[in-house]
Amino acid sequence: MDNQKENNSEDKLFAQQFSSVKAFAFDEEVAHVFSDMIKRSVPGYETILKSIAMFCMQYAQKNSVIVDLGCSLGAVAITAAQATADKNCQVVAIDSSPSMLHRCQKIIAEKKLQNKIQTKEEDIANSDLTNASVVVSNFTLQFLPKKQRLAMVTKIFQSLNPGGIFILSEKFKSPDEKDEFLIKHYHAYKKINGYSNQEIQRKRQALKDVLVPDSIADIENRFIQAGFRRHYKWFHCFNFASFIAFKE
Repeated sequence: MDNQKENNSEDKLFAQQFSSVKAFAFDEEVAHVFSDMIKRSVPGYETILKSIAMFCMQYAQKNSVIVDLGCSLGAVAITAAQATADKNCQVVAIDSSPSMLHRCQKIIAEKKLQNKIQTKEEDIANSDLTNASVVVSNFTLQFLPKKQRLAMVTKIFQSLNPGGIFILSEKFKSPDEKDEFLIKHYHAYKKINGYSNQEIQRKRQALKDVLVPDSIADIENRFIQAGFRRHYKWFHCFNFASFIAFKE
């Protein structure tokens, strides 16, 4: 199987029979189908990627660093590198999963972007964000323990160059009955994309204690606590949203 076909393998992880559903992890099984999984599971994913490219074109500073936190297969890093070809930016793609990073490096090589993108296998909490004008966390912060999230966003704010931006995409929870309304229709969206009820429920169970979402109020309050004085929710579909925060 060539790399292109391998990277586009269909997500059937939760279609098979289990004696019990294990906790979700970014292991080799997930890495193998991740491209298909994310496109079928995150509404507006392609729009978010294109918008990140647009934000990078507007706000990335010449000779600065663009950071992709939790890069998985490198979609954000590659998009950012292509969008800032004229700015001499170094893109740094960081992930703690060796399986994800190994496949990410292959894709970067296929696109001949090795000189533009540096990959790092490390915990994002330990990452050096020096000279960053753009930091992106595209559905990554939601996997950190809640008690670590404010410290991470504060670190991002303190590390950004003046005029820099932080782009944060997250799955969120809504108060009371609104959450069930959004979840119900999000599950219908996944069914439209070919997932069965059984697959949807098994994945939900696998993610239960791994992906713990915040409310939009929690996310926006964290921006303010970290030092960001201006932020916007620029994308919202079902229980998914993306924000941009400015260091002024």
